[in-house]
Order: sequence, then C-alpha cells, then structure tokens
Amino acid sequence: MTSKKPKIAIVGATGNVGREVLDIIDEKEVQYSELVALASKKSKGSEIQYGEDKLITVKDLSEYDFNGTDIAIFSAGASVSSDFAPIAAKQGCIVIDNTSHFRTDPDIPLVVSEVNPGDLKNFRNKNIISNPNCSTMGLMVAAKPLHDAFKIKRLVVSTYQSVSGAGKEAADELFNQTKSIYSNEAITKEKFTKQIAFNLIPHIDVFLEDGQTKEEWKMYSETKRIIDPNIEVSCTCVRVPVFVSHSLSVNVEFENSYEEDQVREIFKSAPGLKMVDYRVDEGYVTPVEVAGLDPVYVSRIRRDSSIPNGLNFWCVADNLRKGAALNTVQIAEILIKDYLSS
Repeated sequence: MTSKKPKIAIVGATGNVGREVLDIIDEKEVQYSELVALASKKSKGSEIQYGEDKLITVKDLSEYDFNGTDIAIFSAGASVSSDFAPIAAKQGCIVIDNTSHFRTDPDIPLVVSEVNPGDLKNFRNKNIISNPNCSTMGLMVAAKPLHDAFKIKRLVVSTYQSVSGAGKEAADELFNQTKSIYSNEAITKEKFTKQIAFNLIPHIDVFLEDGQTKEEWKMYSETKRIIDPNIEVSCTCVRVPVFVSHSLSVNVEFENSYEEDQVREIFKSAPGLKMVDYRVDEGYVTPVEVAGLDPVYVSRIRRDSSIPNGLNFWCVADNLRKGAALNTVQIAEILIKDYLSS
C-alpha cells in the first residue's frame, strides 16, 4: 500500500498550538498536497509565518467546505470542535481534535502516538481521533513502558503546569504581572483566579463536586482509558509561573517487584522518551531546558521505600509540542502511512 499526499487543514491556526502545528509539519517535512489555515472570521485574510520563511493565508472556518480535505487538526477550543468537528467528519475528513470535547467518548480513540497507536484502527467509528490532555501526554509516554514491565497498581501525580497551557492571554498575564511587580505597580488579574507571578495556584479548570478540579479528573480518566482501567490515579494540578513546559512529580506503586537498573533500561529504550538522571548538581531536567524539544524527559529516578514496589521520578515535556501539537502531527503521519492509500 502506498500513501498519498493528503490535503491537511489546521483549525485554530492563529493560536499558540495551531502555529506550533504548522512549524512541526514544516520541520518534519510532512508530505501534503495542500495545507489550509483556518480560524475565525476576524482572522480571515491575515498571514501566518511558519518554518523559516513560509507564509500561509488564513481562511474563515465558518465558510470552509471540508469535502476533499483528508485530515483536519483542530486546536481552536472545545466549543469550536463541538460545532465544526462533526461537520468535517461527516464530509469525509478525518478529524484529529486537540481539545477536551471528545476525550470521554468511548467510540472515539484517545491516542498517544508512542503508547497506543493501535487504537487508531477504530477512528472510522466517527471519523474523529482525540488528543489527550497535555499533562496526561507526558505521563503516558513514561508510564506505559513501566506498566508493560511491572504492572502499575497506583499513580500519585503532582503537576506543575506552565501558563502557556492556558493560552496566549495567560502568558501575557504572567509577563505583565512580573513587570508590574518590578515597577512597583498594582497587578491585574484577568485569566487567573490569583496572582500568578512569583506564585503557585493549585487550581486548573473548574472545581467538581468531589473537590478535585476538572484538570485532575482528566488525568484520572484519560490514564485509565489509555493504559489500563484498573490503575488507581490521584492527581493535584498546579499552575506555576513558567512560560512553557509542564512538569510532573510521579509516584508509582507496582504490583510486581522491580530493580532501579531495570527502570533505567526501560526509560532508555522507550520511544519518545529521554532520560537525564545523574545524582549530582544539574543532573536533572527542568522546564526551561525542554522548551522547543520533542521528547518527554525523565529524571530523579529513585525507589520509594515507604511502600512495596514504589518508585518516584520527575517528568518534563514542552506542553505546546508533545503535549499538544506534536502528537497530532504524529497521529497524522500514522494515518498517512497506514490508513490513507492511493
């Protein structure tokens, strides 16, 4: 079977993730017959620069006919996906959705390219594929090979999530608040419930009745869908004053015994993962160092002696790349190679 060059549309092309998708398509030299940038009516006719010197003119999503478009990557928010993704899918376009809207639908594959690409076989159910939450993404790349080897019984995760995960306005708020503090001016809160500059906010998305936030619930439910419904998951999600890259402190309890050297060998060979783990100053990875990079990084690997078969590790990934844009492009590449034939 030979793959054909598909027509690809990027919905939400003017946003942070949409622009990242365009850059990654260019970097990876994804083959396409035509590339289309779609956004709201107010952006119609504007130009987006991507790659080193490429320009693309934005079209109005509300006017676009998806007939003849092979793949559409949606990164424009859940309400846009709710309205337009089913339309595109019914017109024969395969939708890869980067929002939370379809993640709980059992008929729609929830896919991390290195972890469960086999689930793509069911995409024709609704012609839609869902991208997991940006924090779940990094966790899955690191946790799945461990689960395959030792069977994970329980995960306890604390996330330290950058402001870019809440959009450009959130990043602007961190910048402006920081500037105001240094200028001895009053700070303004708009995107966040509390001051984000020089602060931490243990609150991402809305609160649910049981006290957890929706972001925490997403990690709980998506982990069960992607890896194993029998894994117990507990999360605390925190917004931190970092512009790009999400970090996770991960505590694992396995059903089976393990050796630390076995874990390191697994991390060394796992697809999409890089290990930087030296027990010296600077022998670990921080968010600023992985911004702009594709892999998920793990550090601080050590046994948790407080429980049987316990393990701790630190996990960091660029939330705009692997946490969002890169995975959608990787899914598109699998579709082009394995499911779209000439």
